[in-house]
Amino acid sequence: APVEQASDYVQQQSVAHMDETGWREANIKAWLWVVVTSLVTVFQVARSRGSKVVKSLLGDKWLGILVSDRWTAYFVVKSHQRQLCWSHLIRDFNGFVDRGGPGSRIGKKLLKQTKLMFKWWHRVRDGTMSRERFRAKTGKVRREVGRLLRAGKRCVGTKTAGMCAEILSLEPALWTFVDVEGVEPTNNLAERQIRPAVLWRKGCFGTQSERGSRFAERILTVSATLKQQDRHILSYLTEACEAYLRGEPDPSILPIAPSRRLLAA
Repeated sequence: APVEQASDYVQQQSVAHMDETGWREANIKAWLWVVVTSLVTVFQVARSRGSKVVKSLLGDKWLGILVSDRWTAYFVVKSHQRQLCWSHLIRDFNGFVDRGGPGSRIGKKLLKQTKLMFKWWHRVRDGTMSRERFRAKTGKVRREVGRLLRAGKRCVGTKTAGMCAEILSLEPALWTFVDVEGVEPTNNLAERQIRPAVLWRKGCFGTQSERGSRFAERILTVSATLKQQDRHILSYLTEACEAYLRGEPDPSILPIAPSRRLLAA
């Protein structure tokens, strides 16, 4: 029940980050998915890496902004409701450079524009540049990045051309963070939250049954969410076990109001 409440909670948030990584269930390939909001994180083990899992985690009535990489499953969310991860884009632009040829020059110019954009973004984050000023200064960068991607698309027959075309198909999702407050330009939040699960998988090699997968996703959801809220995990698990033995409702992992948190302390 607490995990179901957490799932309902993330579907109502204005911004969510998503990521997925390989998993094993009964020696069959699966994926561990994560959806992260500012105070609640939900994990799900699935045999699919497709859009049906995205729909399951976000719900049918998702109205927020999704921050993710360019994996095709996320195309189920409209581009104006997405923010592409610029950390992944930087890796792509470095790939343009490494492959050489005309695309290499384009990659170097894209990296230069990206560096300039992040320089200004960090000033927005530390309060030394207003968002209005940032929007104004970023306009030129947006136009130049678009021009360079279109130039890269004309590198016919190359991997660079195909990648530029793919990025351009999601062009509005490059700049959502500029226009919508509360949206980050990277998916680092989801990648940080999924990292402990990756380390666990390397040690235990996944799960041996569907029941094991349910345990894994639930305990990961609880531990990640409570850490976000600076709540004591062992105390919560103790309380949950005691509630079960007494036949009482499970304690919630949803955010505690400040006044209630003081009382709980």
